[in-house]
Amino acid sequence: MAEKKHRIITLGEIMLRLKSPGFERLLQSGTLEATFAGGEANVAVSLANYGEDAAFVTALPKNAIADACISFLRGAGVDTSLIVRSGERMGVYYLEAGANQRPSIVIYDRKNSSIADATPEQFDWDHIFDGAEWFHITGITPAISQTAADIALAAVQHARQKGLTISCDYNYRKNLWRYGKGPVEVMSELVKYVDVGIANEEDCQLALGIRVDDGTWKREIQSGELDPGKYRAICEAVLEKFPNLKMQAITLRHSYNANHNGWSGCLHDRKNFYAGPYYDITHIIDRVGSGDSFSGGLIYRLVNGFSPKDALDFAVAASCLKHSIVGDFNRVSVEEVLRLLGGDQSGRVQR
Repeated sequence: MAEKKHRIITLGEIMLRLKSPGFERLLQSGTLEATFAGGEANVAVSLANYGEDAAFVTALPKNAIADACISFLRGAGVDTSLIVRSGERMGVYYLEAGANQRPSIVIYDRKNSSIADATPEQFDWDHIFDGAEWFHITGITPAISQTAADIALAAVQHARQKGLTISCDYNYRKNLWRYGKGPVEVMSELVKYVDVGIANEEDCQLALGIRVDDGTWKREIQSGELDPGKYRAICEAVLEKFPNLKMQAITLRHSYNANHNGWSGCLHDRKNFYAGPYYDITHIIDRVGSGDSFSGGLIYRLVNGFSPKDALDFAVAASCLKHSIVGDFNRVSVEEVLRLLGGDQSGRVQR
């Protein structure tokens, strides 16, 4: 656990997550499990869980569901004092967990949510970033609406003026970009202010318009026969397009089927290209939020002064463990991540 807490700010949308029980189809039994989730909130929870001073910024309506959401975040140790109360509704997403060859399904219902209708002027940026060291955002927020994109851009600009380290998970979501602008146009402007880029191979291509050896990625992801050289090449292409970036991390998922994935990651810091540990995950409990747990682990180690290679290894191990936890939030301790990194993959009872 870190001796010194670091003030870390994340900004984005948190939603009501409604999931069918176990591996049921949506509404198969007429029951849905309700929790809360959102990429940037998931990262804040990971960081709070590791002992950091993590605050989540968003806009939520004044109603009982939003109140419950805020209590949920507070219970996870996240500072919610910067949340703006405005608008009419929370976004919702429905999740059906896939099994074997049946993929998981996500259905969004987030149009005209509070954060989608909010404007940059509603946020006191000086107060939000006061005393903070790190700011994290994703490509999901600017995909929601034009005003949400304006909020995201204003946030990174103010964070840069305040001297914070800025990380961004590019997080391409094809079902969200519907307000008239494309991801490459919007994200290319946003990433100009970022220090640490995080993505998977699809995010780099579709959110930033960067192409490396078109046509083979999908086949390799399905087969599990991935070429590390391609990931180095795409890292270098991103770093060349955005000279402000200090490093680019990419998560590597081998999708054999919905329950069986290989998991790793890589990172380029402009000096060296690092490959993380590889984990064969054969019985996935819940993979949603695993990318966010990678971001949380990476930020945690970097903000505490660890090397890029150490941060990468920790992030891969943390996100591997997330696959064993129900819900979007990563609820593992630093000690559990280090135990896995130390080679303990037995899953034996700890007494």
